[in-house]
Amino acid sequence: MEHSSLSPATAFIGHRLLATGPLQHVALAVKAAGEATEPILVFKDATGTVIDLDLRGSEQEIMQRLEPAPSVQPVDVDALTAEPRGRGRPRLGVVAREVTLLPRHWDWLNAQAGGASVALRKLVEEARRALPEKERKRQSQEAAYRAMSALAGNLPDFEEASRALFADDAIRFAKLVAGWPEDIRRYVQRLAWH
Repeated sequence: MEHSSLSPATAFIGHRLLATGPLQHVALAVKAAGEATEPILVFKDATGTVIDLDLRGSEQEIMQRLEPAPSVQPVDVDALTAEPRGRGRPRLGVVAREVTLLPRHWDWLNAQAGGASVALRKLVEEARRALPEKERKRQSQEAAYRAMSALAGNLPDFEEASRALFADDAIRFAKLVAGWPEDIRRYVQRLAWH
């Protein structure tokens, strides 16, 4: 799985925080830590998932692997020699895909200014901007739970802390994790409640 070198990430050596920040800085900190005696886990902060980093080679080689490979599109020689297409914007990254809708949906879309494609793009962008707070909260809780499971699954009160997390009870959660290592406690709370 590829990751952007600027994606926020956090690394732990055992129960201690090693580094946090853009993935490129975290990856280099992990590389500098060398062969630690305790396990090193690197988390993608947005999702709480563990990231597997390839730390072989030089720092420059590591940075290159962190950047997603540019997608290579096959060249259609016939398209290059044919007359230009009248519709679409492939140079802008517009991708044609099939959409299946009921006739009344197509009627509504086609009646919109700019046609169906413009209306669909506007609807998608509006929905992305209006991501409900409830959905953001759910994503934060799930990210915190994933990281918490990996870092604190064997720590006291893990189950009760999980229940408090999903009940959105920050005060009870803080009481339950008070005995956990400080770095883990702070990280999980940051993911769950920013």
